[in-house]
Amino acid sequence: MRLAGGGIVGMLIVAGAPAMAADRVPVDLPAGTVGTQVMALGRLAGANIVVPDARLWDRPVPRLRGRWSVEQALALIARGSGAQVQRLGPASWRLVPRKVVPVAKVVRRRFIPPPPEVPPGDVVVTASKRDTTRDHFAGQVVQVAGADLELGGAGGTSKLADRMTAIASTYLGTGRNKLFIRGIADSSFTGPTQATVGQYFGDLRLSYNAPDPDLRLADLAAVEVLEGPQGTLYGAGSLGGLIRLVPNAPDPTRAGGSVMLGGSATTNGSPGVDGQAVLNLPLVTDRLAVRLVADSASEGGYIDKPLLGRTDVNRTRITGGRAAIRADLSGGWSVEAIGIGQRIRGADSQYADRDGPPLTRSAPVTEGFSADFGQAQLVLSGRLGRVCFRSSSGITAHDLMERYDATPPGGPVQLFAQANETRMQANETRVWQSAPDGSGWLAGFSYIHNRTRLTRLFGEPDALVPRTGVVNTVEEATLYGEGSVRLLPGLLATGGLRVTHSVLDGAGEDLPAALSFQAMVRLAEVTARRAQTILLPSASALIDLTPGAQLFLRYQQGFRPGGLTIEGPLVRRFRNDRVATIEAGLRTGQPGRDRFDASLTLAHTAWRDIQADFIDATGLPSTANIGDGQLWTVEALAGFKLAPGLRIEGALSYNDSRIDEPSSAQAFALMDGLVADPVTARVAILARLSQIPNIARITARAGAVYRRTLAGGRDLRVDGWLRYVGSSRLGVGPVLGELQGSYLDSGATARLGLGAYGVTAGITNLADVRGNRFALGTPFTTGRDQATPLRPRTIRIGLDAAF
Repeated sequence: MRLAGGGIVGMLIVAGAPAMAADRVPVDLPAGTVGTQVMALGRLAGANIVVPDARLWDRPVPRLRGRWSVEQALALIARGSGAQVQRLGPASWRLVPRKVVPVAKVVRRRFIPPPPEVPPGDVVVTASKRDTTRDHFAGQVVQVAGADLELGGAGGTSKLADRMTAIASTYLGTGRNKLFIRGIADSSFTGPTQATVGQYFGDLRLSYNAPDPDLRLADLAAVEVLEGPQGTLYGAGSLGGLIRLVPNAPDPTRAGGSVMLGGSATTNGSPGVDGQAVLNLPLVTDRLAVRLVADSASEGGYIDKPLLGRTDVNRTRITGGRAAIRADLSGGWSVEAIGIGQRIRGADSQYADRDGPPLTRSAPVTEGFSADFGQAQLVLSGRLGRVCFRSSSGITAHDLMERYDATPPGGPVQLFAQANETRMQANETRVWQSAPDGSGWLAGFSYIHNRTRLTRLFGEPDALVPRTGVVNTVEEATLYGEGSVRLLPGLLATGGLRVTHSVLDGAGEDLPAALSFQAMVRLAEVTARRAQTILLPSASALIDLTPGAQLFLRYQQGFRPGGLTIEGPLVRRFRNDRVATIEAGLRTGQPGRDRFDASLTLAHTAWRDIQADFIDATGLPSTANIGDGQLWTVEALAGFKLAPGLRIEGALSYNDSRIDEPSSAQAFALMDGLVADPVTARVAILARLSQIPNIARITARAGAVYRRTLAGGRDLRVDGWLRYVGSSRLGVGPVLGELQGSYLDSGATARLGLGAYGVTAGITNLADVRGNRFALGTPFTTGRDQATPLRPRTIRIGLDAAF
């Protein structure tokens, strides 16, 4: 690829599985340029290799032949071209020019390289929005390589949660779940409240106040998880943290791709099948390329419904994909268009009766669901001298339909249906500059317009009647900035500020036909257009204790805007909530680079005016500000290379939370709707000293990864893990105070690589534990206690190939 003035060119060639830094692979690269050799090496080893300098990309290098690890081969290419190697992640590297170019000996065009040495690199935290390296980032960040998440077949967000203790989730079903990070959890239902976790694909958020779309983690360079509030850089909806999907960019230098196919068998359940295909196709050599990703899965059911005479009712079908086209322009600029789509159809819910026969539910109706997600992005990036520029614009459509059994004990069959329709337009534009010592600055602007329509139906399954619905509209315009200064050789200080102006609007739908004059006046007051301006400051300090150990201190805020909710037959307003977190962390080493790595983080969060769901007087879920909360979090991570190719790792998270009793003013505010419902106030009072819902006090994980290169160009990888989730409560109040959790999950996957092909065998829930992941299937009182069991033991066999 030929670029004038330099640019950033991302390359990843999909192979069956990535090579570890220490794994040796046979390498035979013909003489050519740095660009052609790193592309060939990326394809061979499944590595992501970035070359940010156009002149370095075109530098000639001689033939490279032998058996080396990826890092060693890159070191040889770097030594022959006057470059140095920087590690970006577990399977990602970057080549940059080096000021002092070592002299390599050339005899009759045969290259005799010096002994391979890779300078100590660092992981780049792309979610920092200014290419900050991990050694210059004051906060807890976890980066998982996309190839690791694809091992055993591309799954959804649950595969990420299996690798971490800081992520928690509800378990209503694929495309219906709410995610939580570091103990910041609000409720169990899909309602008008904004999510507490920001989810992003590249630079644009995936949703605003909808549940996790649960996109398949296919063909990604990496997934980054930032823990704690990220309000300064990401604004509303990142109270607990951030999950950012980093896609592989189209490569205009070479065609290639991969395919995966797998089949699964579930104990006491139906079989499943999954598939994935990736195609990278240059349209104009070195200038224009398209990348296509398609995935599909049919997950077998395992819940029986004897009242309907059906078995394994909860089969879920997922079909999706994305397309990206990228054009590299002159002067180091590029433009990329991205389209994402996914369709989910769940035949029925996955909860069971707690006291009934295993894996059965005595519901007289079908409780299916559907979720459709689509997003289109346009990204322009380049450089203005030393200043980097990036602007991302997008539109999003996200629709969710759910059905719940609402049959009362001994009563007629009743069904409740809820539809959540979200439309969002967004833009994020920023400029930044970074220095090698970690200092630098960032300035940006963002705009979001989000409209959510929540509609409800209730009654007999064949004669559903509209119930009160609500429309919430939020428009946000934001200016934000951040700067870092190295005050001392071992001290890096960072400060930032975000100023957000939000305009909130809304309306009730399908309201009762007969309303009193007083009720109509109050309705107009509740739904009136209103505006608010929020300031979100941040500050941090990073201290180098030793060459391999660091201490960081960090203060950050986050918020969510208020809105309208449904209570009884009418609507009521709820206020914005806000968090402020102070944390301190100690870390040493880097995963994948050092023999030993560890981190310890202590955080305290003050949460004001918590938005949460409860059951109102009519038995339907509603939302209110239930009071203030305090949360202490301790997280410890450690990894150790026991032997060549063998790494063990462990993690532990401890959350201690409390919801305080609201003040008198807050209690009256809870009844500030059209109907002063005493249930609402009673829930707030019962919330006193309650644990924040859906968050276990203790979550622990242990894992091991073994990699070995075999004879004949074959390789072996085995990945196993155990994850314990402690007990938690479903919600606040007497109706939602059910216990859940306290179970042990597990899984193991092995892959045998046969050159461009691979065979995979995996098993989840090794001990076939039932457990109770989530104590809710329907919010209505049906006379049946509910539990959501783990998927029974499931075995999967898969094949993959790269071309």
